[in-house]
Amino acid sequence: MPKDFTRSDRVADQIQRELAELIRLELKDPRVGFVTLTGVEVTRDMSHAKVFYTLMKGDEAETQATLDRSSGWLRSQLGKRIKLFKMPELHFHYDRSVEYGMSLDKLIDQAMEMTGSDKPADADDADKAD
Repeated sequence: MPKDFTRSDRVADQIQRELAELIRLELKDPRVGFVTLTGVEVTRDMSHAKVFYTLMKGDEAETQATLDRSSGWLRSQLGKRIKLFKMPELHFHYDRSVEYGMSLDKLIDQAMEMTGSDKPADADDADKAD
């Protein structure tokens, strides 16, 4: 029976938890807005980690540059918290999936307004039965 989670998955989860705490509590750079880490992917050989994040507030380009500059310090702090033979290099990527989901939600709302059907089909049937 295969394992549900590989070692790289477990390491990625631990890196995400520790990195979120480091950015929130110890990274004292005002150029980093309200960063939310949405995921971490670690390669099988544990040499690289893609860190995906979104912003609640702040400039995307400025935050990206600051995180890239801070990656060495963040990596060294992770090395003190997580005991690995080699700590993966951190590569930060802005995650646009939240923005994309919100834009799709707006489009669905607009389509519902244009058709004029705010009620589900079952609600119309219940009104006719009464």
